[in-house]
Amino acid sequence: MNITINNQTFSATQGQTIGEVAWRNGIKIPALCFHPDLKIKANCRICVVEIKGRVGLFTACSTLVEDGMEILTESEAIAEARLTNLELLFAQHQEECDDCVISHNCTLLKLARDYKININQYPDRKKDFPVHKFGGAIEFNASKCIDCGNCTEVCHNQGVDFLETKKGADNLPVVGPTKDKTKDCIYCGQCVAHCPVGAIEAVGEFEEVEEPIKNPAQTVVVQFAPAVRTAIGEAFDLPYTLDLEGKLVAGLRKLGVNFVFDVNVGADFTTFEEAEECVECVKEGGDKLPVLTSCCPSWVKYIEFNYPQFAGHLATTRSPHIILGGLIKTYWAQKQKIDPQKITVISIMPCTAKKYEIRRPELAIDGLKPVDNVLTTRELAHLFRKNNIDLANLAPEKCDDPFGEYSGAAVIYGASGGVMESALRTAYFKMTGTELPGVDFKAVRGMEGIKKAQVDLPDGKKVKIVVVSGNGNAKKIMDELVKDPHAYDYVEVMSCPGGCIGGGGQPLPTNAHIRQQRAQMLYQLDKTHKNRLAHQNPIIKEMYGGFLKDEALRRKIMQTKFGRKNREWEG
Repeated sequence: MNITINNQTFSATQGQTIGEVAWRNGIKIPALCFHPDLKIKANCRICVVEIKGRVGLFTACSTLVEDGMEILTESEAIAEARLTNLELLFAQHQEECDDCVISHNCTLLKLARDYKININQYPDRKKDFPVHKFGGAIEFNASKCIDCGNCTEVCHNQGVDFLETKKGADNLPVVGPTKDKTKDCIYCGQCVAHCPVGAIEAVGEFEEVEEPIKNPAQTVVVQFAPAVRTAIGEAFDLPYTLDLEGKLVAGLRKLGVNFVFDVNVGADFTTFEEAEECVECVKEGGDKLPVLTSCCPSWVKYIEFNYPQFAGHLATTRSPHIILGGLIKTYWAQKQKIDPQKITVISIMPCTAKKYEIRRPELAIDGLKPVDNVLTTRELAHLFRKNNIDLANLAPEKCDDPFGEYSGAAVIYGASGGVMESALRTAYFKMTGTELPGVDFKAVRGMEGIKKAQVDLPDGKKVKIVVVSGNGNAKKIMDELVKDPHAYDYVEVMSCPGGCIGGGGQPLPTNAHIRQQRAQMLYQLDKTHKNRLAHQNPIIKEMYGGFLKDEALRRKIMQTKFGRKNREWEG
């Protein structure tokens, strides 16, 4: 069918909305509550348009197109309605723009400027609403919430249902954590990624990070994850197709950081350890299976709280940045003759749950946390802007040795299926003594929420694998395993859609198309890398042939344990 928008004719298909057709064709219609990952709610009423022959205004996000429909996206009546609706939204949004990590890209603030509204036209009815903090990872400022419903919907989609909408004292909707003690936050940050106004953020650590950087007595080491390098450019309006590894290193040094390492090196250690663990479990079979990956702290928390009977099946290998942090404060500290207590390790992560992970007491090595602070990709971009560091125009620099050289297998950890694919490449070598003829396991790649496959080993064994992204899909697989514990042998789960590239700490906005672009870049980096196998990394060979020969020391740095977790939110 054909419709006209602002006197221009466009083709459309049955079932599409006015908003879909307009946005696809580059026509700007402002929206706040709309997100392509979620159901259409049409409750912010900022996307109103006029339709010729009909009385009143209609929300573009929810109104279906009809053949011959004539639409106006700008008029005096539309402008007046948007202005009024924006003023009412600001009446329930406490402004903290100077301290908000989305202030440079805030749709609500841009609309206020476009429509020249007085954001203080009405008193903030929520100014006394509480600020909730979950696990040292997520901060929900209820005074900034506009009740769009995105956070509660995505929390439900994640199979968590920790956030819910209730009626407040004035009988108006109020979003907050549930009092149901059978539910708890897993810190995935998808509520953050889908909040249009910055009411939910990662718990900020700017002051904590800036303090050691300015302290000459402290050696500050920063490590950054694979998913960061292909996403941080979005915060500076750079294309998705750029690998900003070198510019990231240069920017971090401009901040005053002493040493910069790559979490990819930690990923190679994780791959080597987890592959060995997986091989042993597959050989023994029986109650040793299934093996559940443990790199994603949201997924780990979900299992420990919701399916504690499977906590013993989580791989005991530590996640990449925890392993590398441990090596920095042991091996590297000895080599550099630096007191580990005078080393501050900061991880740049696409993930909000990593802020929770570093607080787990069982990860301590001789009383020291392997990683002291976690900054999200968004937070690092904020720090760069605050310090006038123009990422786009920096000359690339290399990471420091000895933790700068990594394999292509490490890069793909940032995408769903990457952990398993990396481990399978090395597991094959450990089981056969020969290298895999083709290293690509394309069956576990892609943005689908559940991907199932079978790996045929040379000895005739068949390994049933499943790769999951999005915690709601994880719930489906776990419910399947409750009924049949041997349905799968090896399970990879990343709680965020698409894996770490869709993490709660990544630049906003995020959607399926953006996640796909980020993942494609990681696979391209792997494809063109000179070494695509973790066990071929020279530092792996060197460390296991020397420093890590001490089995007790190796376990202390590389392994951890998991078990039942009680509800941590006590508010």
